[in-house]
Amino acid sequence: IERVLTLAPTMVVGEPSPGGGWIAEQLQAHGVDAWFPPTTTTAEVGTLLISLGERLGRPSEGRLARDSMERGLARVADWTRSRERISVVMILDARPLFVVGPGNFLDEMIKLAGGFNLVTAGGAFPTIDMERLLTLNPEVIIDASAMATQADSTLGDAPAWSGLRAVRAGRVHRLATAAALRPGPRLADGLSDLARAIHGAGPIGAESATPEMGHSATTPEGSVSGSKPR
Repeated sequence: IERVLTLAPTMVVGEPSPGGGWIAEQLQAHGVDAWFPPTTTTAEVGTLLISLGERLGRPSEGRLARDSMERGLARVADWTRSRERISVVMILDARPLFVVGPGNFLDEMIKLAGGFNLVTAGGAFPTIDMERLLTLNPEVIIDASAMATQADSTLGDAPAWSGLRAVRAGRVHRLATAAALRPGPRLADGLSDLARAIHGAGPIGAESATPEMGHSATTPEGSVSGSKPR
């Protein structure tokens, strides 16, 4: 909280989380407009963009951002529609194995990218053990852990992973950027990246032309909007 406050934002936009309510209360106590809207589907992300534009006094830019994102998502989904569906497990953290489950926008993104998520129970972001991963045995593993630390995934280097067909086939892939993991205007770029990771090829980047709706500063806690609502 202290680090965010040093940036002197007038608005903070974040994702709902178990601690989100407490964070919002603390920010509001310091006179900061804290807004943590639902983002469990791509449609809700679109609603977020519309509402953000309205909050910033720039409704037309909000609609433009939503429309651009939706066009990009549809284009990638059209590209994957005629392709074979590929079984996927997306790993968010390796110790413990923290994966994407059902009922969240990343699960939807996997489907739109032409995959099907093998993790169908345990909540939106469950932890699983190695035995469970070996049982699932996906065709492709998306390594979304520690996005910024290295270019190539090293998950498959551990001996325990050698029994996985994704490892044997060399289909453990990292994403090129974190765009697919963040429910925001660049989601279409992230979907294009995810489709390439799953299929080994994909449509050209979404090239989303997202309008600037305000100044923002990125921190480990997320993006902090510095624009004043009108």
